[in-house]
Amino acid sequence: MKNGKRPTKRECEQIKVHRLNPANWLIFKNLHDELHLVHRDTGTRRVISK
Repeated sequence: MKNGKRPTKRECEQIKVHRLNPANWLIFKNLHDELHLVHRDTGTRRVISK
């Protein structure tokens, strides 16, 4: 798996909408209609829609 990247300001807003803390999540795939996130500490993956 590629290393996750820090979310941009717009991505942080999308993460907050889904009641997640953007400081704890990294973006490892940014598709047109969804974001693939990985947790910084646990490695848990999540997919959220934009």
